Amino acid sequence: MHENVIAPPAGPGSDASRTFPLQLRLAGAAVHAYTASGSVLALLIVLAAVEGDPVTALWLGLAALVVDGTDGMLARRLRVKETIPWFDGARLDDIVDYLTYVFAPVVLLWTTGSLPSGAAGWVVAALPLLASSYQFCRVDAKTDDHTFLGFPSYWNVVAFYAVVLDASPVVVAAFVVVFSVLVFVPVRYLYPSRTPALQGVSLVLTAVWLATYAVLLLQYPDPHPVVVALSLSYLVYYLAVSGWLTARAAHRRRTAG
Repeated sequence: MHENVIAPPAGPGSDASRTFPLQLRLAGAAVHAYTASGSVLALLIVLAAVEGDPVTALWLGLAALVVDGTDGMLARRLRVKETIPWFDGARLDDIVDYLTYVFAPVVLLWTTGSLPSGAAGWVVAALPLLASSYQFCRVDAKTDDHTFLGFPSYWNVVAFYAVVLDASPVVVAAFVVVFSVLVFVPVRYLYPSRTPALQGVSLVLTAVWLATYAVLLLQYPDPHPVVVALSLSYLVYYLAVSGWLTARAAHRRRTAG
């Protein structure tokens, strides 16, 4: 994910952007286009969900995960803040993330019958949309030590397990409610590609989790228990490290005070 732009951006024809070679500026523009491609993936996820093809929707969700996991690295490497200072990559990233991590997954949950029927289902479906709208507008959603503050709207992960594990609507609804509440709880969550602590381990385990994601889709609708256990173990690691990061930050605040 891109960093927030603090200084007022210069215009497209500013001297600041022209000091860089055209090739580097074009590369930066290509990175922004790469990020923006996630919005197209979100549309395709919704269309697949509406057409009753959840597996295709989840494959597209995996592609969106790969784009989101790599665009920030490319942006930093190609110095897009400096080469295209008038373009807010962070805002683009948030728009795409909301579509791919929140809106499209909620549509998938609805179309697969993973949510309760009737009015209760509408209410449950609305919770992630509303809670994540708040979360995406928080200026402190990403902390100075590169963690997420509050549940980082991983509704795509919720939708993935709801479909692959064929979870009951009651169970899915319970998780949706809990995670919607956790958006507002100031717990620090691991940002695998940016959190310095245990970054090497986190990146390796994240890659393994992505591999299990693909394997589970290939095995759908009969996932192998070992692959399921391996996939879920990453979530245990993620939550455990997030708890540790939260406790460490609290300790630092007490020490500083």
